[in-house]
Amino acid sequence: MATAGSTGLRRGLTIWQAVGISVALMAPSMAANINPQGTAGLVGRATPLAFFLAAVAVLLIAYVFVRLCQYYQHAGSVYVFAGATLGPQAGATAGLSLLATYTFYGLVTASATGVFGAQFLDDTGIWTDQPDWAGFVVGGLALVLVLWLAIVPARRATTTLLVIEGVTVLLILLIALFAFVKMAAGSAPGGAELTLDVFKVEPGTDTSTLFLGIVFGLLSFAGFEAAATLGEEAHNPSRDIPRAILGTAIFGGVYFTFVTAVEVMAFGTDKAGMEAFVGSGALMGDIGTSYIASWIGETVTLGAAVSAFACCLACVVGASRLLFAVARDASPGSILSRTGRNDTPAIAAIVVCFKIAAIALVCAVLFGAKPFDTFLWSGTIGTLILLVAYVLATVGCIKLLFVDRKMSVPTWEIVIPLAALVMLGYTIWRNVIPYPDGNPGQWFPVVAFGIVLLVAVAMVLSPGLARRLSVSLEKVDAADG
Repeated sequence: MATAGSTGLRRGLTIWQAVGISVALMAPSMAANINPQGTAGLVGRATPLAFFLAAVAVLLIAYVFVRLCQYYQHAGSVYVFAGATLGPQAGATAGLSLLATYTFYGLVTASATGVFGAQFLDDTGIWTDQPDWAGFVVGGLALVLVLWLAIVPARRATTTLLVIEGVTVLLILLIALFAFVKMAAGSAPGGAELTLDVFKVEPGTDTSTLFLGIVFGLLSFAGFEAAATLGEEAHNPSRDIPRAILGTAIFGGVYFTFVTAVEVMAFGTDKAGMEAFVGSGALMGDIGTSYIASWIGETVTLGAAVSAFACCLACVVGASRLLFAVARDASPGSILSRTGRNDTPAIAAIVVCFKIAAIALVCAVLFGAKPFDTFLWSGTIGTLILLVAYVLATVGCIKLLFVDRKMSVPTWEIVIPLAALVMLGYTIWRNVIPYPDGNPGQWFPVVAFGIVLLVAVAMVLSPGLARRLSVSLEKVDAADG
């Protein structure tokens, strides 16, 4: 067993606890209630089609992480995946990019916890006539609790994540199934009915617009690969981590495609229905209220808040382990590279939570942001950064499998990571060209790609750091090979 202040993580996590991290960071309960509205504003009734395309992209990317996790077992995830295959500069860029994504997503989910939590308190009469900053208070308190749970042994944290998310997902699936049956029987409110129009682009809408809307779909899936950061804590990492990642991706694909299809059909595919859809504060809450009973709305709102909290915890857990892994290689013996008495990277977790709070403070004080603004802004920036990290991991996978030939796989499988690169590349291109105009959208690519560029330039200008990383990554490659 590692002692306080050691640089090792404790093994002992099961496959279900690894699934807990990935599912909680993906936050299917929260995402189903708040993410589809962003896609619907771009592609209308074809929102489920955009989510289906996102599911295809995620399954292609899942192949990349499955193969890499079969070869490498490390807390650094894409940091090691890209670093050991493409060089330390690429590894640091990928790892720190994913670290930035998890940090921004930490703010996304803390903000969502605040929004849903404050709404629940208002609906139940516990805290009415709330000021605009009420969501920040609830979200801030949630972040403090997240920090505490992230520092205790990961076994407890991941078990908690799985239980919380499982209950809320089950509730949403029950509501979706009930609505589906009502529509199939012809007894749905407002005459809503089952239709395949939800998988067709509306006339007059450019098909390429789907790749604008797909960003919100990818935001819903983002984090499915979080189990990769537990490579040093799982009982059997080469088996359990790939299974957890692939299983989460498959579940997410089926879940989001089905639930978003039910949501769009339940609201209606006509103009009035889509306007109500985009304006909904909690999609499944509204459907539960109209299709079952009014109390369902409050229950789903609370469930969404719990889901967002669990996702925030997963973000901090993933980010702290990435920061720990990079610090351990870049500066062995530094405070960030050591674990606490619970054998978890406590100092790294504190730093991550401080950064989340600092970004929220800057947005609120300097830009007048409200909790939903920090949710939207951070979600967009974090997803754009995430796409870059996925590209680097995918290129590294191709080199590992089909250039260096360090694993025995059929040659035809190269089409899978190549297809992933095509989807990732086109999604990035379509979200930058034509360049978004107006505030705050015009700043999202600047911040996202500025962070990636800053990290990449820093690595090129720091040959000493690159050499230290290279030695560590070579050791990982030799050990896992």
